[in-house]
Amino acid sequence: MRGWLALTLGLLAVVVGAVWTVQGLGYVGGSVMTDETVWAVLGPLVALAGLVVLWLGLRSRRRQ
Repeated sequence: MRGWLALTLGLLAVVVGAVWTVQGLGYVGGSVMTDETVWAVLGPLVALAGLVVLWLGLRSRRRQ
């Protein structure tokens, strides 16, 4: 079960990070996050953390 949780949270973090990135870069409008540099920086960091969690989840699933 632990592997599934890591995969789900990792995938969610990657998606959220990607959305924050495109909002911060100004490609998605209609938000207070649009064209804000902080989101253009935090987004890739969150997405990268999500990729790490995904990788750990995949490793955990293979060991079972």
